[in-house]
Amino acid sequence: MNMTEMIIKKRNGGELNKDEIHWFIKNYVDGVIPDYQVSALLMAIYFKGLNNKETYTLTREMENSGDHADLSSIKGIKVDKHSTGGVGDKTTLIVGPIVAALGAPVAKMSGRALGFTGGTIDKMEAMDGFKTSLGPDEFVEQVNEIGIAVIGQSGELTPADKKLYALRDVTGTVDNFSLIASSIMSKKLAAGSDAIVLDVTCGNGAFMSNEEDAEILAQMMVNIGKRAGREMMALITDMNEPLGHAVGNSLEIEEVIETLKGNGPEDLIEVCLNLAGAMLYLGAKADTLEEGKKLAKETLDSGKALAKFKELVEKQGGNPKIIDDYSLLPKAKFTKDLTANRRGYIESFDTSGVGFASQFSGAGRETKEDDIDMGAGIYLYAKLGDYVEEGEKIATVHSSEEGKLNSALEKLAQSIKIGEKPEMPKLIKKIIE
Repeated sequence: MNMTEMIIKKRNGGELNKDEIHWFIKNYVDGVIPDYQVSALLMAIYFKGLNNKETYTLTREMENSGDHADLSSIKGIKVDKHSTGGVGDKTTLIVGPIVAALGAPVAKMSGRALGFTGGTIDKMEAMDGFKTSLGPDEFVEQVNEIGIAVIGQSGELTPADKKLYALRDVTGTVDNFSLIASSIMSKKLAAGSDAIVLDVTCGNGAFMSNEEDAEILAQMMVNIGKRAGREMMALITDMNEPLGHAVGNSLEIEEVIETLKGNGPEDLIEVCLNLAGAMLYLGAKADTLEEGKKLAKETLDSGKALAKFKELVEKQGGNPKIIDDYSLLPKAKFTKDLTANRRGYIESFDTSGVGFASQFSGAGRETKEDDIDMGAGIYLYAKLGDYVEEGEKIATVHSSEEGKLNSALEKLAQSIKIGEKPEMPKLIKKIIE
């Protein structure tokens, strides 16, 4: 094999065969192939693309570049869920307990925040003592015992993806359908679940800004998963405003608990019930999607999902008293309100701008090494389509540093437009089976 020949082949629109892709991934992970040659190949892929066969092969080679989570001793159909990211997306911590309470095992590995998108692991660490790392045996044992465990990525899963993503991030080759799909699905396949529900967000707060691109990506990932022997489904959901009211770690944990108590925002509940319904359907706990959604709502309304969340918190070392006492969650030192500069309707959000405002407050990180202020973030009182009076409080920024507070407030003010009543977007845009 010759890397230069592979670069030229792909540059000229040729198809890379299985042996070439295997050789490339193995030798890149082993440190044999230098970054500058991989950068050239990534740019050739960016412009010439990969066909379905190449994309599938790349996914499986990335999956097999490291460890696999062995979930074979977990009883039942293991169901996983993945979101392509957004602002205020705390669905895992609501959906997981709903599904587990209905008997479908959830062995979940989640990620951390980077940029304007939040990370489930950071949110869980806002609960004092919550362990986001479990040994393989402990992880499996907990799922068998209470039906759910949520941890950070453990072991040496998909090292090829880690190396390739870091390089894509600095070479302008992130937004390519095949590279995105193979990155996501290699991790999901290595994580070991039998069925996977994908939440592919689209809008101005998502990686895919329009529904057409989101559908292309969703279909590609569903096809990869099906070909790999997994049960698959993708929901294309709207991200043209933050999901729920809270953006930021402890603020979102409080909203998770309120939602599990039956007091959650309508948009958050609707997305969660649809995701949970899909997971229950793929997990053979419901005969149809609608039945799955109905069972999910009953479980949420009955308090069983809240009880399962409490069990999860307690089992992983957190303090279950937070469920009734939010003062036990981290709080920012300072708050400042944003008020409406005119009367009218919340016409639009620059949703990624709201996410960046939360990051500026200290709730997110620009690099993986940055510390997070667990009490920082934004609480939105007004949602898309709401009418507000001039001077009315529409949001509050939380931060432990006054400089960050003011930067976040300025960014937030630029991200909310007050004007005419908007046409409300459809929350669940499409379901791909």
